[in-house]
Amino acid sequence: MNSSFEALGLSEALVRAVTDLGYTQPTPIQLQAIPAVMAGTDLLAGAQTGTGKTAGFVLPILHRLATQPATHAAAHVAPHGKSRKPVRVLILTPTRELAAQVEESVRTYGKHVPLTSMVMFGGVGMQPQIDKLRRGVDILVATPGRLLDHHGQRTLDLSHVEIFVLDEADRMLDMGFIHDIKKVLAIVPAKKQSLLFSATFSDEIKALADRLL
Repeated sequence: MNSSFEALGLSEALVRAVTDLGYTQPTPIQLQAIPAVMAGTDLLAGAQTGTGKTAGFVLPILHRLATQPATHAAAHVAPHGKSRKPVRVLILTPTRELAAQVEESVRTYGKHVPLTSMVMFGGVGMQPQIDKLRRGVDILVATPGRLLDHHGQRTLDLSHVEIFVLDEADRMLDMGFIHDIKKVLAIVPAKKQSLLFSATFSDEIKALADRLL
């Protein structure tokens, strides 16, 4: 079997983007994750940083969003009557550094597809983030605290999320984010595709996976 990115079924626009970056062969995590995510199944994956796991979920997510129209987009009308693009993908990360890296990957891999993304974390002003949300965002990469701040202020609607990614779940729990994660899970739709990535699998992670997947 040809183990190229093309052979995995990714669209020409995405294959072009990874070729531009000099990627030729998918890594083991990418070979396993990309077809699973494209098929719409839930995924629990053990992956260290540096194994190419970000591309393992970002590429198939971009493929799905670009090839499948938003299920609720037509029905999503903002209060002032203008329809607005709903957030279709939520990627939750433990730190602002990781959030920024993941969102940069979304933009790099998605440079040839007409999708929008943004990164959201604390320690910076809310208003620029609110302005971006108003313009419409397909893929939101966020840290838990700031995400919940926006939700509390009703500046963020997560009711149309189709794919939810929990990245570096073990670090999330080490940093004490379990309650925040549970709050986020209560906000996003029950019917969605869920992807959980973790370098280690404690009982807590397994319990979280049971709840999520």
